[in-house]
Amino acid sequence: MRRSVRGAIAAGTSAVVLVGGLVASTTIAAADPTPTPTPSASTSYKPVTLSPEESQKLCAERLPKMIARRDKLAQRISGGADVKGSVAWLKARAAKQKANGHDKVAAQLEKRAERRSERLKQLGTVKTKLESFKTAHCQAVK
Repeated sequence: MRRSVRGAIAAGTSAVVLVGGLVASTTIAAADPTPTPTPSASTSYKPVTLSPEESQKLCAERLPKMIARRDKLAQRISGGADVKGSVAWLKARAAKQKANGHDKVAAQLEKRAERRSERLKQLGTVKTKLESFKTAHCQAVK
């Protein structure tokens, strides 16, 4: 019994010292007059250069997976009412909720359907970017 009380007192004392040290270091850091550097608009990022082996691996392994993932997502979004996650599926759910008298839920589902159709437009630009990268940098690898 005595040892557990001593251990608790020792742990409590070390916790107080730790908290006191954190508070002291925080006040010292807050009093530091030097401003932290902020990124400016003139800061430009350097282009990434790849070795031929890395480029070949990217073109052979990673790029086809990215294109397949984009195509699969676009196919799901543009699917029919029976395809879970499609715009038509969301609109059918919204109509069902509206018929049941849940207008607020129906409005949310309609907004989700609109956002999802906008996502399909974004996926179109992603496809053109991926294809242009493939034609520009992956000629040797097929």
